[in-house]
Amino acid sequence: LFSNLGLNFIMKKKVLISACLLGKNCRYNGGHSKLTELEEIDMEWISVCPEESGGLGTPRPSAEMQENAETILNGKGKIITNKGKNVTSEFIQGAEKSLQLGLGAEVKIAVLKSKSPSCGIGKIYDGSFTKSLKTGNGIFAHLCHENDIACISSDNINRIKKTLAKLK
Repeated sequence: LFSNLGLNFIMKKKVLISACLLGKNCRYNGGHSKLTELEEIDMEWISVCPEESGGLGTPRPSAEMQENAETILNGKGKIITNKGKNVTSEFIQGAEKSLQLGLGAEVKIAVLKSKSPSCGIGKIYDGSFTKSLKTGNGIFAHLCHENDIACISSDNINRIKKTLAKLK
C-alpha cells in the first residue's frame, strides 16, 4: 500500500506466463492452450512466447529438443523441426528475450506450457516426434530456473492456484 505517497492502491503481483495459456494463438499449430481457470486470478500477467520472440512464425512446424536444455545452451545439442530444420538459435534467442522481460519485471514465478521445447517443465517431448516424453525442461524453463524464477507447469492447475494465492 502506497499511502505515504497519497496513493491508495496495492500493486498486483507480476507473474510470467506462456502467452498461449492466456488464449493467444501462438502455438506451433496456430492455436492456443487457454486456461480459463486463470481468468478469476487477479495478477499482472507478463505474457511471453519465446518461440515468437525468437522469430519463428505462427503457425510453424513442430520442433523438439534432441538433447537436454543445458547441453543445447552449451552448443552441443540442437532443436529441430519435424521437417529437419535446425531452429536452435531461434529458440535460444527467444528464451533469452523472454527471460529478460521477466527479469526486468522482477517476477519470481512463471506459469509455463507443459511439454514444450521452450516452456516445458519436468517432462518434454523426447525428440523423436512420436509424442513420447522424457524427463527435462524446455530452454526457457531452464533459463528461468537458473535465474531463480520458480516455474509451474500448465498441467498442474491446483499448484498454480495455490502458489498464486500465496502471492497476494
